[in-house]
Amino acid sequence: MTSLPSRRRLLATGAGAALGLGTLGTTASPASATAAHGAGPEETKTLDELYQAAIAEGGKLVIYAGGDLANSGSGAAARTAFRQRFPQIDLNLIVDYSKYHDVRVDNQFATDTLVPDVVQLQTLHDFTRWKRQGRLLHYKPAGFSKLHKKFKDPDGAWVAGMVIAFSYLYDVAAAGADAPQTPLDLVDPRWKGAIASSYPHDDDAVLYLFALYAETYGWDWVADFAAQQPQFARGTFSPGTAVTSKEKIIGVGAGGNPLATSPNRWMMTDGHPFMAWGQRIAILKQAANPTAAKLYLNWQLSTERQTSNSWSVRTDIAPPTGLKPIWEYPNANVDGFPRFMEDRAQVERLKQTFALYFGEVKGDPTPGWPGLHPGA
Repeated sequence: MTSLPSRRRLLATGAGAALGLGTLGTTASPASATAAHGAGPEETKTLDELYQAAIAEGGKLVIYAGGDLANSGSGAAARTAFRQRFPQIDLNLIVDYSKYHDVRVDNQFATDTLVPDVVQLQTLHDFTRWKRQGRLLHYKPAGFSKLHKKFKDPDGAWVAGMVIAFSYLYDVAAAGADAPQTPLDLVDPRWKGAIASSYPHDDDAVLYLFALYAETYGWDWVADFAAQQPQFARGTFSPGTAVTSKEKIIGVGAGGNPLATSPNRWMMTDGHPFMAWGQRIAILKQAANPTAAKLYLNWQLSTERQTSNSWSVRTDIAPPTGLKPIWEYPNANVDGFPRFMEDRAQVERLKQTFALYFGEVKGDPTPGWPGLHPGA
């Protein structure tokens, strides 16, 4: 693969300091959950008790959830599952890009027109900011003490409800024996015209993934990737859709199931970067339906919800056979993404830098245009 960066080039340009990226992927050693403190004890009511209390409160709940599509994906799936579990709650869960939901909420604060009770977003920095501003209800759902310390605010201002991870995937049959085993292989000339990718400068999590690639392999890798003429589109579902529909062989900047081996394989190769985070959830202090909001948080963290075919945010729920807890993968950069999100100046610089390599973002937002006050 003659176009790959040489070892000398990687040594010369791979260091974060040389790239101006800092220590993006540094992670601390795994640690166990810490004891809960602040905001009082954990919730002791059962889900059924909270359900009845939420009905008595008025039976309504509004959630702003980050996602790519209004009627599919993790946010829409949560909407369907919650309605099935608690049919007497009138749930209005609105999906939009997190970067639009957060400023929508800020504008509603500024105009005294707050709509949602709960926010569930990828923009991790907003939760620390809203906590400082006194916007979040400090509350510890049942199971709070079982959450890994990376996935909760110690005072209960927010919790992580699910683990999401981004990497690349490929069509096993179409890629054949020479399938890309590491991100370095993505710039092999054989894959020119065969790659779909979400825009890194449209989604901060994909941006972090590409920043890790640049930090690890050098900006020459980014230039070589651009030369592959990848098909860029908005929405992190788009690379997987392009691969599943046989439009492309490889998809970059997409979530996936690491245990699935056919028809597509999602990669997390030892020694090479991918990225994962806990999608944060919080109850707004001004919530009109705080009891229903508490029901939602308790349900999201319950064992019935956290037991799945992927990773859990809880330390007492083992992942499926073949996986370790996400915080035991140093190349998942679980610590790195929250730090990255806090440095908004760096984020903006990187967005514009990747625009130089890949062109401006094109296309309408894939969830549509919900407006200023969806759910009102």
